[in-house]
This record gives sequence, structure tokens and C-alpha cells, in this order.
Amino acid sequence: MRIGCPREIKNREYRVGLTPESAKELVANGHDVWIESGAGEGIGAYDAQYSDAGAKVIDDVEKLFAECEMIVKVKEPQAGEIAMLREGQILYTYLHLAPDPEQTAGLVASGCTAIAYETVTGHRGGLPLLTPMSQVAGRMSIQAGATALEKAHGGRGVLLGGVPGVMPGKVVIIGGGVVGFNAAQMAAGLGADTIIMDLDPVVLEKVGTHFEARASTRFASRANVEEAVCEADLVVGAVLVPGAAAPKLVSRDMLKCMKPGAVLVDVAIDQGGCFETSRPTTHDDPTYVIDDIVHYCVANMPGAVSRTSTYALNNVTLPHALRIANLGWKEAMRRDPHLAQGLNVHAGRVTYPAVATELGYDELPILEAIA
Repeated sequence: MRIGCPREIKNREYRVGLTPESAKELVANGHDVWIESGAGEGIGAYDAQYSDAGAKVIDDVEKLFAECEMIVKVKEPQAGEIAMLREGQILYTYLHLAPDPEQTAGLVASGCTAIAYETVTGHRGGLPLLTPMSQVAGRMSIQAGATALEKAHGGRGVLLGGVPGVMPGKVVIIGGGVVGFNAAQMAAGLGADTIIMDLDPVVLEKVGTHFEARASTRFASRANVEEAVCEADLVVGAVLVPGAAAPKLVSRDMLKCMKPGAVLVDVAIDQGGCFETSRPTTHDDPTYVIDDIVHYCVANMPGAVSRTSTYALNNVTLPHALRIANLGWKEAMRRDPHLAQGLNVHAGRVTYPAVATELGYDELPILEAIA
């Protein structure tokens, strides 16, 4: 199979779909790998390294899209990239379709087969292709929130860890999954007064046992969320409904009771965000203020630590890329029902139930698509 990896063009997106090591592995399995020139520069991987790995470096991205059977990326395709997709071509990347009707319509119109990293499930449960980026984003949420809390960046002027004789900042993390757990590790490590909220008693028990006295847990009822948010210096939105739009857990009315200069970091922004006042921002312009509350809603947070993120991502995406290339996507999915859960669009039809429901498409069942 001929596999193409273009340079990412989303704002400040420095990651790349294939590392030189991943390209070498695909080539060793008998596949042709085409890399757009400069695609790996954001992680310190240069064209010569890809050439040494056996890949073909190509300047013409249109030729790459036109002649490659599978396109491997990191972020969702931008409008110009969607226009280059074609019927029968495989797209393997993050998609986050539920809150993005324009992208969904473009992929449907292209006729391509779009496989989303974020909905592939794992043999042990969870979403293993989303996990490493959730780990990165969770840890970065505290880093970004701590910066936004600085007075020079519009925040309250609070140091999360405090100092002797001065209370630490209060961090509220809504969601105790991978993002929330990693955010709590960073917040507790800094010495912040950390609360983790979730609706699942099993999750609360797990994080409570892990953190012991370093962080507290609280059931995420509406009343408890409102009370905790009103007292917080930093709120991290870390909820996920696989493949679907994130629920709005913090309303605009709640902002009125918050301390001026408090910060909201919405890690769920790729799925539409879990704060009513959230809208996507970029690394160039990461924050905005509504009702005196600083909002940080960067949609590709892990792109800022591109080398760490790319290698962590390739560790989990490469095995599936190899199966798809070696067996063909249908046979690979027949053999692995967890990979099949990644199928979101095929031949002009939406195949992922949550996306079809959210955006009003008639669903093509995955089992029918791979039959």
C-alpha cells in the first residue's frame, strides 16, 4: 500500500502523523511511504531522516493526496485537505466529528473511508489511541491554567502551590478519567488544593485511593459542581463521551459566582467543550475573558509539546496502521472489532452511532460497512 503523511497545517500544530521510525517500520513491511517535505520539522525529524528510513520525500502535497491509498495525519483534515480526499481513500487521524458538521459533511461528500483515532477501543477497555494525548493534555491543563492565573495574563494573580503562610490555589477538575487523573497529578504535585469530581463512584474510589490526602473527591451532582466552581481559582473540564459532543457542565450563570480572574481550562473543546461559554482558541491567541473569567480553550494543546506527543501517539497508532496496510481496512476490522469502532465515515455514509445521532445522519452500521 502507498501511505502518505502530509505536513499538518492547523494553527501551531507541530506534530506529524509518522515519525521516521514508524515510516521505517511500514517500509519494512513492504509498503511505500510518502512524506511531505518538512512534515517532521516540528519534532526535529528532517527530510533526510525520512529518506534514510526508506520513505519518499515529496514537495507536492496534491500529488501525495492524489496517489496515496491511505493518508495518516494527527489533526482533523482542514478544508483544503478535505477537498483533496477521494472516494475509496483511507483517512487515518483524529476527527472529533460530533461538534463539527462542516468537516463531517466534507468527509461524507468525499466518499473516503475515515478512521478516527479517538473512537478506536481497547482490548482492556478505554480508548487507547486517545489515551496518550489525554495524558499530555491533562498535564498541560494545569501548566496552562497556572500561567493564565498570573496577573499579567488576566488572572487573579494566584500561585497554585501557595507559599508558607499563604493558602494555595484551589483547583477543581471535572472528570476523573485519563485527562482528569493526569491533571490531578500535576495540581497535587504543585501543592494546590485539588478536588476531583465525577459521577462514577468507582472512578472516585480509584482516584481517592491513589491520591489519599493529596487531593479530595466529590460526586459531580449539579449542586456540587456549582458550589465547587464558585470557590475555585482554576477549573479544568475533563469530561468525555466517546465520539459524542461533550455535555455542558458549567453554565454561564455559574460564572457570575466565580472569583474575578479565575480560570477555566476546557480540555474537552475538541468535542465541543464542557463549559457553555467555551469556543475553540489557538496557541497564537489561547485565552479570552467572559464575565471576568479567563477561558483557555486551545483545541490542539498537545501540539505545543510536539515531540513528546508525536512519539507517544505513534506508539499506539502504528500497530493499527500496519494492520490496515497489511490486510486492507475491511479485513483488519473484521479481525479486530476494536479497530472497527474507529470507522466514522465510509463511502458517503456516517458509520459511528454517536456522530449520526448528533448530526442527524442515517447511520450505516459498521458491521454492514465491513461485510
